[in-house]
Amino acid sequence: MPVDAAEVSDDETEVRCAVVGAEAHGQRADRFLVTLAPEFSRSHLQSLIQRGHAQIDDRVLDQPSRQVRIGQRLRLELVPTDESLAFTAQPMALDILYEDAHILVIDKPAGLVVHPAPGNWSGTLLNGLLAHHEPAHALPRAGIVHRLDKDTSGVMVVGKTLASVTALSKAIAAREVRRHYLALAHGNFEPAERSLQAPIGRDPASRVRMAVVASGRPARTDVRRLHSRDGYSALRCTLHTGRTHQIRVHLAWCGHPLLADPTYGGAAALGMQRQALHATRLSFVHPFSGAAIAFDRPAPPDFAAAWQFVAAR
Repeated sequence: MPVDAAEVSDDETEVRCAVVGAEAHGQRADRFLVTLAPEFSRSHLQSLIQRGHAQIDDRVLDQPSRQVRIGQRLRLELVPTDESLAFTAQPMALDILYEDAHILVIDKPAGLVVHPAPGNWSGTLLNGLLAHHEPAHALPRAGIVHRLDKDTSGVMVVGKTLASVTALSKAIAAREVRRHYLALAHGNFEPAERSLQAPIGRDPASRVRMAVVASGRPARTDVRRLHSRDGYSALRCTLHTGRTHQIRVHLAWCGHPLLADPTYGGAAALGMQRQALHATRLSFVHPFSGAAIAFDRPAPPDFAAAWQFVAAR
């Protein structure tokens, strides 16, 4: 079926139009649009219909299953897929603690996704890094060498060159990068100091969770209780490995889930509406100068207020 018109709208979205011929009479609208835009999946075209980007005879097409009739004119706006936004530059304010030609250290706010993934294809730290410095486009993951969960705040280091990304990645693998966190957990953590060593892997009961499982990868988190009050504990956690959700999983496994972490059994409390975890200190050897450097960052207001309550005498 030939496309009878193609144009570009004011916002640079491509628009395609076609008139239904006799051979397509009675066909589902989404099937007809596949012939109009064969480079897109049918599911994406259905999403465009549902979002109001398709019209029949200048009226919004409201149902993918609607049958088209001979002589009708269809208009389709080819809005990019969400996935196509994953590696595009998107300017954003970054709280930069340090920057030179080799590395960038930032304080990541809670709520910012680090790397694109289903449900978060844009507005991520990676998008912001691509806008911050052009060479990031040539780097794996725009220079990201470690991650913080979306709702975890705190210090991160990013490589700005391939050499620095490689050096930082090797240092992390060799456990030469020290990462310290503050955490607020349910219960009175006993004994006051523990080394939690238990393998972590995908939870066999839920693909969105991790869990302590025999087949998992080795993981170690050292935990020290700094304060406790009214059934809550203020903890300092040191990572020796970097498994997905490691602190959250280990604390839940030993019966002390983080406040406001429903994924791992932690209820909202003390005003916390997101998991009570903050990456407070990051220390490592600079990949090129060889200098030992460390960055500390105080917790944001929501976490600080809850911490102060637990720490009060």
